[in-house]
Amino acid sequence: MTTYGTIPTSSPSKLEYISRAKERLKSGLGARRPWKEMYNSIGFPASFGDAIRRIRKNLAYFRTNYAIVVLLIVFLSLLWHPISLIVFVVMMAVWLFLYFLRDEPLVIFGRTVDDRVILVVLSVLTIVFLLLTNATTNILVSLAIGVCIVLIHAALRKTDDLPVDEESGATAALYPGGASPSS
Repeated sequence: MTTYGTIPTSSPSKLEYISRAKERLKSGLGARRPWKEMYNSIGFPASFGDAIRRIRKNLAYFRTNYAIVVLLIVFLSLLWHPISLIVFVVMMAVWLFLYFLRDEPLVIFGRTVDDRVILVVLSVLTIVFLLLTNATTNILVSLAIGVCIVLIHAALRKTDDLPVDEESGATAALYPGGASPSS
């Protein structure tokens, strides 16, 4: 007697859920831009226009890494404010599920939501909820420090080795010699 097409009756255990969540966390955060790549080529920009161009390109390319840096700085500033820390941990769980660990695009009311929109909405909600916990000075100072660190890094990191866009980056990875199937 064959059992093709049967549905297993055993339910997954709590350990299976934990191991799946752990794997997803590792693959989700590990699949972002490598941290070593952020520090490959650092140098001063030639002009103010060059600095602005670098900032724009690096912010787009390392968006997730920069979000992690700012969130870590805010977290460290809240260690001595327990209520704010609880709110922050709850918001971090929301960040993990809606931004860092998603495999598919977020669809709300039949519309696909862009990652940049999710980043802005989650940032604003996190700031608003934290400001409601009376740790305003710590939060604003830590955000200012985080934004300054990100902007300084984005201005100093050379963009010559970054792909122009995601599609050309994928093409460069598939055809390292610079040749593409159309050439």
